[in-house]
Amino acid sequence: MSTYSRSRSALALISLALLGGALAAPKKVDGYAPLGVVKGKAGGNMTLALGDAPQSLFYYGVIDNNLGLISQQLFDGLVEFNYATYKIEPALAESWTISEGGKVYTFKLRQGVKWSDGQAFNADDVIFTYKNMIMNPEARAGDAGNFKLDGQNITIKKVDANTVQFNLPRAAPAFLLQQRYFIMPQHKLLKFSQDGGAKAADINNAWPTNVAPTEVVGTGPFKLSAYTAGQKVSLVRNPNYWKVDGGGTQLPYLNALDFLIIRDPQAQVAQFLAGNLDQLNISGAQFPDLKSKEVAGAPFKVVRSTALFGSPPFLAYNFDAKDAGLSKLFSDARFRRAMQFAVDRERIIDTVYNGLASLPGHGIAPVNTQWYVNTRAQLGKFDLAAAGKALDALNVKDTDGDGVRNVPGGKDLEFDMTYGTDSSVYPAIATILQSDFKKLGVKVNLRGVLSSKLFSTGMAGDYEALLAAFGDQPDPELRKPIWQPGGALYYWHRSTQPATDGGTPNLAKMAPWEKEIYNIFNEAATTTVASKRKALYTRWQLLFAQNLPVTPIAKPENIGAISNKYGNYIYNLGVIPGYNPVPLIFQK
Repeated sequence: MSTYSRSRSALALISLALLGGALAAPKKVDGYAPLGVVKGKAGGNMTLALGDAPQSLFYYGVIDNNLGLISQQLFDGLVEFNYATYKIEPALAESWTISEGGKVYTFKLRQGVKWSDGQAFNADDVIFTYKNMIMNPEARAGDAGNFKLDGQNITIKKVDANTVQFNLPRAAPAFLLQQRYFIMPQHKLLKFSQDGGAKAADINNAWPTNVAPTEVVGTGPFKLSAYTAGQKVSLVRNPNYWKVDGGGTQLPYLNALDFLIIRDPQAQVAQFLAGNLDQLNISGAQFPDLKSKEVAGAPFKVVRSTALFGSPPFLAYNFDAKDAGLSKLFSDARFRRAMQFAVDRERIIDTVYNGLASLPGHGIAPVNTQWYVNTRAQLGKFDLAAAGKALDALNVKDTDGDGVRNVPGGKDLEFDMTYGTDSSVYPAIATILQSDFKKLGVKVNLRGVLSSKLFSTGMAGDYEALLAAFGDQPDPELRKPIWQPGGALYYWHRSTQPATDGGTPNLAKMAPWEKEIYNIFNEAATTTVASKRKALYTRWQLLFAQNLPVTPIAKPENIGAISNKYGNYIYNLGVIPGYNPVPLIFQK
């Protein structure tokens, strides 16, 4: 039996204390002095930016990054990342054991934790959340696919009021890392659930944006105070939060946290400079202006860090494009390799990111040395002549003399490139690609949509080429729905996806290299031998680099700006979506 021991945690847990009449073990957040964290003081408020209005206030009802930024302050999972190392450690689960064969995970829950409305948190809430949301294939932001292994379901059961147990059909080495799902309150959501007699899809109707704030209940550092439609989401301190600082002071330090809805990145910067926003994640394009103002004495600092997480942009060609000629061409790895010669990564890094980015990996961040394989040679160099020769070899030539190459059969090689108009980097990247592709004899029409619509556009197949990004994670298994052919997010070749959620992908539609990657992810998900997983994921990265399911463009640094009014701003490997360490921030 392998056991996660509290004594081995970087954050020691304090002794049991009697809080509110219940035996409670709050988590002591300590050990971050090397990151500049000091004991803060209670009080104050902070204002952050939100790129668009949330579509709902129920995390599992919609796929919405903006809602995710809010939800990270309202809810917690069984486990969480250590801010310094990003290793998994206890959260709502105080400890856990894993059976010798790696098939049984038993979580002991932290006793004395309360929901923000004062109700007790217990195993029933965990079972309820997993069954009705996370494992529910009808929940739009659920994750049912991760709870079926080799066609068999992972099961969860209540051992007692403070213990839950997962039984896996086979070992799954990344299972623990995945259990960062937000736990939801049974007493507030029962009526929307199958447990409460509703249909499976009815869970998506919970907590619309006009819900009473008192209905939105969590265990996180803050609770919902108000939502002003299209303008602001207001949170206030959760008096029942279960973490304390090194001196035993209850977190969070701040009394209130507001999110202003500001869609335009330049408007966000203007609001930050005006003092209406207190912290802002920025791009390399915005860095020089803000850094020069900091140097000149502006009351804020700009912090850079090499990114483990973050979202490297890529260009995806739709293998299933409605135009048959484009579909055939886009599906050919030789075409994608040819077009990669026309991607001027160095120019994009220099001009779009002001040098604050690096060459990307293929599915793995270069800073992630545990898994990363150096595939920079496979990125090639910007070389329009080489690109032209490669297209010529595919018989994609300008046969009618109009300056535009022709798809075999006669039509001009012309396609739309969809990108996010409200992004600080996508418009510039799209313009550079359009210009260089034109020099190659490939006509690109730019099609702008709101960045919040990029994902749904991809999943609907309503595009020909798409400029988008997915964030990196510490373990490749966490990106399996994206990079495994047939995965739920493998939208550039949607015809490989199963007919029904959780079913077998359409293997007949996969190219041989896709079938190999499909098998690699399945095998890597089952082996507990670290060296074997490493070898499998090495092979995957090489296949990715050679066949380019998507074309990676750059890996941006993480850059954040923070007002001097605040202390304990952590930006080590970059703020993780869903794990922003706001509870430690204090107003000086």
